[in-house]
Amino acid sequence: MRPLRYRDERAKTADGVTPGTGARGDRGAGRLHSPLPEDATASSASSARADLGWIARVVAWLGRIGADPEDDEDLRQKKALLVLLAVLILPVSAVWGSLYLGFGSPVGVVPFVYLAISLGSLVVFARDRNFHLLLNTQLLDIMLTTTAGGQMLVGGFLPSGGVALWGILAPLGALVFLEVRQAVRWFAAFVAVFVVTGLAGEILFPDADLPTWFTSAMLALNIIGAGSVAFALLASFAQQRNAALTSLRAEQEKSEALLLNILPSAIAERLKAATQMIADHFDATTILFADVVNFTPLSERLPPAEVVGMLDRLFSRFDALVERHGLEKVKTVGDCYMAAAGVPNPRPDHATRAALLALDMRDVVATSAVTAWPGLEVRIGINSGSVVGGVIGTKRFLYDLWGDAVNTASRMESHGTPGEIQITRATYELLRDEFVCTLRGTIPIKGKGLMETWYLVGPRRDERRDASAH
Repeated sequence: MRPLRYRDERAKTADGVTPGTGARGDRGAGRLHSPLPEDATASSASSARADLGWIARVVAWLGRIGADPEDDEDLRQKKALLVLLAVLILPVSAVWGSLYLGFGSPVGVVPFVYLAISLGSLVVFARDRNFHLLLNTQLLDIMLTTTAGGQMLVGGFLPSGGVALWGILAPLGALVFLEVRQAVRWFAAFVAVFVVTGLAGEILFPDADLPTWFTSAMLALNIIGAGSVAFALLASFAQQRNAALTSLRAEQEKSEALLLNILPSAIAERLKAATQMIADHFDATTILFADVVNFTPLSERLPPAEVVGMLDRLFSRFDALVERHGLEKVKTVGDCYMAAAGVPNPRPDHATRAALLALDMRDVVATSAVTAWPGLEVRIGINSGSVVGGVIGTKRFLYDLWGDAVNTASRMESHGTPGEIQITRATYELLRDEFVCTLRGTIPIKGKGLMETWYLVGPRRDERRDASAH
């Protein structure tokens, strides 16, 4: 006790009170040794972490046996799992063989035969990296030594203590590492070998002279051992399957998003479900073409990255406006942008929505903050009528529109005036009650002759806000 008092005296403060004591000094004395258990706990935790680290390093080293830099991720995982399972069974076979030899049964030699074959195959695998050779060797080894070697020589099904249960790992391993039809053949082979060796043991070989309790204990151990390894195999298989399904779903979502960026959602759904050509006729639609004025000579003076960046910013704003007003973007050709209202889903206000889109597009181009080039103008043409829509091609396909209404809308743009929205009589008749339109007059249109056209000026009231609210 003297050393304890010495420590108490050294631990006192200048006020003569031991640190950590309250009103009762005995509690402080009782807590005097508290750092020792904490140190011991920390040391124990550190030791546990060191043990786990050692195990992790061993598992990582085993996973690198037979690895090839050219292996894909799936093959790399299969190699690592097969090696780990083979190594885990090795001590089990050694214990099993030692127990039988300890009771004077020569059958104990069979597990050591399995151990030698398994080790030899691992050594060859580390040198040759032949996964299928290792797999077939391991599957045959576990199936034949437990059935033909263990079950038959001991005297049949019951005297062997269910050792042949380990043979089921062969078809289960084939199911994990090979295709299903190959695993079925392995399972049929296991059933045949199991039945034949069991009957041969019952008929041709006498029962091994082993205690009943030992046979019962071996039955329990064989069930637990084989079941544990089988569970580990299936758990690994399920984990890989779930990971593959998760990855597949993620890729499918990316593909879906990409498809919806290329095609209208209704057309995309039909394309996935149908095997025949997609071609539809729409009686009432409005087509819009927008072209940046003098963009070609401008692009020749600018670096390519700046040209692409300008169009990307501008057309991205166009895409947002198309989405807001409920139209469908059809395509872009160079600096020309095409959109349509009333396709693929018909709607009675197709002309109104196309007009509102055109007015907003003109305003966007006039905003130098978007294009970074002040004074840039857009030329827009609109026409209404019937069109044919469909998907063409098998590579880089798109949903396109055809018909006289499309050609006329394109002519309205190409024969238009910078900064103006030129419309045909068909569109004017649909917009005259809601929008202010100015008659341009009769002008010659390539391929159409003389046509009467109007300029769209703006809504008679705040139609844009009303349409956006819907």
